[in-house]
Amino acid sequence: MNQPNENIDLIPDSHPRAKSLRERHKLIIGMKNLVVAEAGLIAHGRGEAFDYILGEKTNPPAIKAMNAAVAMLMLAKHPIISVNGNTAALISKELVKLSKILNSKLEINLFYRKEGRVEAIKNMLVKAGAEEILGINEIEMVEIEELTCNRRRVAPNGIKIADVVFVPLEDGDRTEALKKLGKKVIAVDLNPLSRTSINADITIVDNIIRVVPKMIEIATKLKEYTKKRLNEIILKFNNKKNICTMLNLIKEYIETQKEVSFR
Repeated sequence: MNQPNENIDLIPDSHPRAKSLRERHKLIIGMKNLVVAEAGLIAHGRGEAFDYILGEKTNPPAIKAMNAAVAMLMLAKHPIISVNGNTAALISKELVKLSKILNSKLEINLFYRKEGRVEAIKNMLVKAGAEEILGINEIEMVEIEELTCNRRRVAPNGIKIADVVFVPLEDGDRTEALKKLGKKVIAVDLNPLSRTSINADITIVDNIIRVVPKMIEIATKLKEYTKKRLNEIILKFNNKKNICTMLNLIKEYIETQKEVSFR
């Protein structure tokens, strides 16, 4: 695949938004290589806007949600990590590493199924070290009746039978559909008031590029925990209360910035 990296190389480390600009260019490169849908660029920009009011950092409620998420994935019988174009472009290596630690399969599931796109994402995941990827054989795919968009097509040995689905960068309709099917949904969403955030069992309000590396760190630690201790982490977690705590933190951050900027 073509890798036009010259724009990334031109971004100096001293630039105040260097990391953010590099993420954007990864997505642009991904779009040129069919990995990322054009709409994925818009979705990323919308997420960045929310990241600003989170202080562009991982907050305590997000870490609490990550702990509960890792515990739930570890206790699941058939955990699945759903992969779309943006996540593949931004954190393919981290997703593969997390899937191996959690013994969870990766499944490509897309809203925009442009010709060649599944293959491009598959190649990126393979390059990142993935050994088994679901959602690439169209003939074997089955449908979730609760959905009407392209995301309804899932792997019969993946999302179809999963008891817990980790859906980074999710859309609300699929979260609602998976919940109707009795599945537990773990979502990563920078918007704490989205349908996805409200309807998921565990919502991690944070940037995906910070979430997955942190989940790898947490999973490495929690692997030593008993099932009882993992269950206790989940039982102590309340998604609605956690989202409310995050909203309060956003309010406090905005107030702090207002005082600094307009002093």
